[in-house]
Amino acid sequence: MGEDVVFTGIDEVDWASLRHAYGSAADVPGLLRGLASTDAAEREIALDGMYGAVHHQGDVYDSTLACVPFLLAIAGREEVPDRGGIVELLVSIGGDGEGGADDGDGEDGEASAGGAYAMARAAVRAGTETFVRLTGDSDAGVRGAAVGAVVRFLDEPERVLGLLRQRITVERDDRVLLALTEGLGFFAGRHPGHAAEAVDLLVAQSAPPYGPGLRLAALGQLAVRAPDRLPADLVPTAVGLLRDRSSQRPSVRCAPDRPDTDTLVGRLRRLRPSDEEGSQLLRTLHTALGGRVADRIALLSGQLSSPDPTDRCNAVWMSMGLFGEWRGDHSGPVALIGAQLGAEEDRLRDAATSVLEGLFDLAAPAADDLHALVTSRPDLWVRHWEHGAPTLGGPLKALARSGDPRAVPVLGEVLAGSGVPYDLGRVIPHLGRSAAVLAPALRDRLADVPLDSPDAYDRAAPLLVALSEFDGEESVPVVLRLLLGVREGAPPRDLLLVETALRTLEVFGAAARAAAPVVRDLLEGETSVAAAAALWAAEEDAEAVLPLLIRELRDDGSRRRRAAADVLARMGPAAGPAADELRRLTGEPDLWQRVPAACALWRITGDAELSLPVLRDAWSVNPHIRRTIVACVAAVGPAGAALHDLLRTETAARRRHTAGSGAHGSHDVYSDERLLRECGEVLAGE
Repeated sequence: MGEDVVFTGIDEVDWASLRHAYGSAADVPGLLRGLASTDAAEREIALDGMYGAVHHQGDVYDSTLACVPFLLAIAGREEVPDRGGIVELLVSIGGDGEGGADDGDGEDGEASAGGAYAMARAAVRAGTETFVRLTGDSDAGVRGAAVGAVVRFLDEPERVLGLLRQRITVERDDRVLLALTEGLGFFAGRHPGHAAEAVDLLVAQSAPPYGPGLRLAALGQLAVRAPDRLPADLVPTAVGLLRDRSSQRPSVRCAPDRPDTDTLVGRLRRLRPSDEEGSQLLRTLHTALGGRVADRIALLSGQLSSPDPTDRCNAVWMSMGLFGEWRGDHSGPVALIGAQLGAEEDRLRDAATSVLEGLFDLAAPAADDLHALVTSRPDLWVRHWEHGAPTLGGPLKALARSGDPRAVPVLGEVLAGSGVPYDLGRVIPHLGRSAAVLAPALRDRLADVPLDSPDAYDRAAPLLVALSEFDGEESVPVVLRLLLGVREGAPPRDLLLVETALRTLEVFGAAARAAAPVVRDLLEGETSVAAAAALWAAEEDAEAVLPLLIRELRDDGSRRRRAAADVLARMGPAAGPAADELRRLTGEPDLWQRVPAACALWRITGDAELSLPVLRDAWSVNPHIRRTIVACVAAVGPAGAALHDLLRTETAARRRHTAGSGAHGSHDVYSDERLLRECGEVLAGE
């Protein structure tokens, strides 16, 4: 295939002196040659190596730059299969085509990171004419990837627009037509002065005679670039197009089959939905609609009501994008997700279960479906792993987290069995007093935890968390067993167990008075602050706990300063001698020390003059600390009205306080719903 031409000069590069993510780039010539192999597995392994080392997590190295001419040459050889992936790699190396970090040189004369990225853009742009030519390649995958390259790297907007228009008229492959539509959207954003012509083309593509998939793609791009050009009946139109598209699409499963190679590229492929195209079409539309929550709920409900299980599966997975970012009445789509639990296809059921696990109280509309699944499938109660402790099965965990008392008897049966899931205790708090009947079994299980076991903490901590929800007097002896069983000088994991046991005694309060002598013995050492908190809760002995708490505040290296401030806050006026140290801490640069100190100072002295500015600033700087501030406002009573405006603004906001702040996962929804509830409780007392 003319390898001598494609790889001309490759042996003249001193690859061993170049670097990639894992050191010397001496292996790169082998990867480049692998990309041109006639063996499909070898090509995938080579592409995996390029992403894994030469372009690791989007980084650019000197070896990356050296590869660009050879990648362009391989991409231009029609006899090489799978060149679309190579063009996509080049697009990633070249960036988004919008510029970026400044050029520059490091102190040792090597290109800085910014300079390397700039050189990568320049190197890829040097191949723009190759990309233009490849838009007419015989391989549809190459044509589609080349469109993305041209709109990013060709700095002649009129020529780009003409090329897109011409390709639309002659292209017959639906995948490439979708790439052209996405290209028009990108073009409109990159070249505002020429956007009107691109938008007109998108409007034309959103109507017949174009097919439903292409029309959906055009609607998504219009929603991003020209929402004023969207049809008034956008949601029913989009849902109708989705169903038309599904009726014309061959039947596919909810997830793809495993490929032959276990490479990064292969693993990423396995994570993609089987109908990746359909998923991307609807995800683009959802993202563009943003805060139009009512429209997005209606769109998601239409997806979840589709006759096609793959459409429903895609909808389930993208639902957390809505639930996790925007507040609103999500009961309709949640109930429809619950309805998927009865699906015959395991992947659809598992997807629905996974989403419902992350919704906590918001999963209540699906509780009947969850209960039906839990009742009919005892084999799903506990999930066993090849390595590690068993965990609660998703359906039972979701039912318990939703607060449904029907989970209680099932949890009782699980507790009575062997191999209790390590996370069982963590769902108990969501069930409230209905779970009190489990307290004896929880105590029995806690008494059975062998203290010399390496997994003692993992087994005991969730049970302690669960027991802290109930009256403590009967549980004190079994908690004391843990404290007495951990010897002085215990390893860090055991110290975590001691701290968790002490926090449980703190929750028990005066009911744990019998444990006070043992707790006093722990006032010195790594667990001193937790012991002070438990002792204060049991006996309110300020003389015993104040000296060590003040000492922790004065220790600049102490990791327990925040915890000490929290204990002092609960002590209120009795902690008056700590006020000066707390005032000093309100000027600390660390927000997580500054805020607890300000809250404690307010609760101890009743003087909010110094605390209010600290708390207001922290509220806007870090949304994750807002619940701490709300708890402080609640604790100071009527004086907290000085910050009620923040709480009112929060409850009126439509976007979750955790959205876009770097937090991910199910606890984002849970934390935000808790914040809303806590704000509402404070404001209700005005």
